Amino acid sequence: MNAIRVIEPGFQTTVQDLGRFGYAHLGVSASGAADALALRAGNLLVGNAENAPALEMTLTGGAFEFESRSVVAITGSDFGGGQPLWSAFEVAPGDVLRCGVSRMGARCYLSVRGGIDVLKMLGSASTHLLTGIGGRALRTGDVLPIGDAAIRQWRRGRAGQPSGGGALRVTAGPQARWFGDELYAAAYQVTEESNRMGLRLRGPAIASPGGHMVTEGVPLGAVQIPPEGQPIVLFVEHQTTGGYPKPANVISADLWRVGQLRPRDEVRFERVTMEGALELLRRQEEWLYSFL
Repeated sequence: MNAIRVIEPGFQTTVQDLGRFGYAHLGVSASGAADALALRAGNLLVGNAENAPALEMTLTGGAFEFESRSVVAITGSDFGGGQPLWSAFEVAPGDVLRCGVSRMGARCYLSVRGGIDVLKMLGSASTHLLTGIGGRALRTGDVLPIGDAAIRQWRRGRAGQPSGGGALRVTAGPQARWFGDELYAAAYQVTEESNRMGLRLRGPAIASPGGHMVTEGVPLGAVQIPPEGQPIVLFVEHQTTGGYPKPANVISADLWRVGQLRPRDEVRFERVTMEGALELLRRQEEWLYSFL
């Protein structure tokens, strides 16, 4: 069998694709890769469809033995191990690929030509850790079959990587008119309580008109202000409804940057127009499809 054997799982390594959509009315958020841009890029490099399941490693990488010759790519943050980043390369039968502690950023992705061939639930192979939908974090001894879902030739040579720095860009949220400029005037720090459900920030408290809202649907990237005034950025395993006001929403082109934030990182917010957000997304998609 063409498969990957888990020698060391790392801190939190899961199988992820781009998520399961269309089940918010049942209380199931999409989940999927925290840095979807890195996952899509890795799949394009090895010749898969963008949505092929891959391995997401968080903060500390793992060690994986390949039972047959395979083409792989590592994208996202730098987890050491001496492996080339943002490029596809071949591994031989018996090779062990090791990824260490993240040097910068929170997550990296191991994509393999053909994809990880695991059972799909609700149309997706993604692991939703908070509910257990799609399985669990990997453990030593797990064996992951490699599929045959490649759709094009793999790309030789190193690709560029996305540039990301500065403030997270946001558009106005549904309750933006309830707030002033406090969210944009200060720096916040990512706390240790952050996870795939949401990033809890610590900084100057923002006065929140709590108790004035009826619970409503909440989107990926929404910035909520709970009664204590410390912002929460809802992320890939977010609850599907909530009653806290939302002054802002992280733009699609910057969601991958949220996935690379780790505890004690600094966060600032910058307002952009909807037109500006769409232009930034267009440029990002052009960069991604230069891999083809």
